[in-house]
Amino acid sequence: MALVAPLPETAPSAADTTAASRAGRWLRYAGTPAALLLVLGALALYVGGQDLDRIEERSLNAEYLLSRFTQHLALTAVVVVLILAVAIPLGVLLTRPGARRYAGGVLAVANVGQATPTLGLIVLFAVAFVSWGVHTIAVVAILVYGILPVLRNTMVGLDQVDRAVIESARGMGLTRRQVLWAVELPLAVPVMLAGIRTALVITVGTVALATFIGAGGLGDVISNGIASYRDLVLLSGSVLVAVLALAVDWVAGIVEDVLRPRGV
Repeated sequence: MALVAPLPETAPSAADTTAASRAGRWLRYAGTPAALLLVLGALALYVGGQDLDRIEERSLNAEYLLSRFTQHLALTAVVVVLILAVAIPLGVLLTRPGARRYAGGVLAVANVGQATPTLGLIVLFAVAFVSWGVHTIAVVAILVYGILPVLRNTMVGLDQVDRAVIESARGMGLTRRQVLWAVELPLAVPVMLAGIRTALVITVGTVALATFIGAGGLGDVISNGIASYRDLVLLSGSVLVAVLALAVDWVAGIVEDVLRPRGV
């Protein structure tokens, strides 16, 4: 009886892999907002179907929720801009030969900032710097807490650039600054973007804790639910913060795909 050898399995072609990757990307682009809208719609239907008392109505009306949503976004935007303005230049500086010896100490301080419980950090700043105002205190405390991912990923991204590539650029006559802008930073972008994306999601979540020093945001809805023993208010505030964090992560993922250098 003749034996027939099995046909060798064929690996998927590059075109098939690219098409599958593109399809997955577009599914993620469209699927995430659709799911978030579904969650918001379900929450609206659930809340709308309840017989709200006066306390619940004060926290779950459109005007109040929109004002807290705007405050939350504004605080998040300010914190993220400051994180980028501080962490990226500092991370670049600490990878330069003259300042590299300070990198360990700076990272240790940044690690302490993130290891400290966020609420404790915010309250500590509120007690120590009461004259700053609640919004400034919230921004600075959350900045200290959220700076580590961007700082660390900036340093890691720059450090992992192949030294041979840098030396080749230097051999072509580029200055150190030109090598940084034309070679090192573009190659470090994927790692840096991952850190920025992490910091964004962390910031959206921690801004909710600013309510405990009176800085506003969607944390006010959660706080109102806790203080008034209204589970519906607490649930609504928690869902809104979670949806906002996922929406920001979705936007950051798209930006990461767009800014990622081709071929990396």
